[in-house]
Amino acid sequence: MAVRVVTDSACDLPDNLAEALGIEIVPLSIRFGDEEFVDREELSVDAFWDRLRTSPDLPETSAPSAGAFESKFRELIRRGATGIICINLSSRLSATMQAAQVAATTVRDECPIVVIDSLTVSMGLGALCLTAARRAADGERLEPIVEAVLSRRDRTRLFGALDTLEFIRRGGRIGGARAMLGSMLSIKPMVEVRGGVVEEAGKVRTRSKALQALADRVRAQPIETCAVLHGQADDVDDLLDRIGDAIPRDDIVVGTVGPVIGTHAGPGVIGVTFQVAR
Repeated sequence: MAVRVVTDSACDLPDNLAEALGIEIVPLSIRFGDEEFVDREELSVDAFWDRLRTSPDLPETSAPSAGAFESKFRELIRRGATGIICINLSSRLSATMQAAQVAATTVRDECPIVVIDSLTVSMGLGALCLTAARRAADGERLEPIVEAVLSRRDRTRLFGALDTLEFIRRGGRIGGARAMLGSMLSIKPMVEVRGGVVEEAGKVRTRSKALQALADRVRAQPIETCAVLHGQADDVDDLLDRIGDAIPRDDIVVGTVGPVIGTHAGPGVIGVTFQVAR
């Protein structure tokens, strides 16, 4: 069975792509008031966005238990995994990676397991999982796969454009983007995930300028791969068209932002993530 890849539901990978590459996803949970749902299993992406728009309360997300990761690891070991690489949501935004680390120590004598802090979110995390899964499918050993993922992680950039900072402010994940508050009228905030946290990346005055700023980030330097992420943004094709002359459209993976990130980013979030070429 060779090396297997495990991640969490903050990866925002399309289900069909994750299944095709054998990427195992351990879900986080989302709570709306007294109702709790397992991400991607009990609450679809579309259902989440519908609830978020109408709920008077901001939902809360919680990390998987160590037991959930241990169960997944043991399942893969039973199925013949010779090594496991587990890549998780930034440890500075969630306790998910710590849960995976605890689980790994309980089964490490049965199978080599490496847990990696992606230091990013959404399709930034998803793209690292794709790198690992594709190399595993080619029969590479665990160690060179880990090296490739760490190299790409350190070259990963993720930029987003928000329609509002309200959700990220209410969720307490604002980090260095705090400086934007108080100057939000007619402003489309730009953010970057830098060092595992959300930081300010600029301000523009229209959505069109925000899309162009994202496209300019893609063109700013040679890059290896590119993905687009969005939370039911109706202008995602516009962004794809703007970067299509730099990256063939068929080479761009598009992921819909799910509850883990969408809770804080809010409706209409759109972004790009890529690895700067060496």
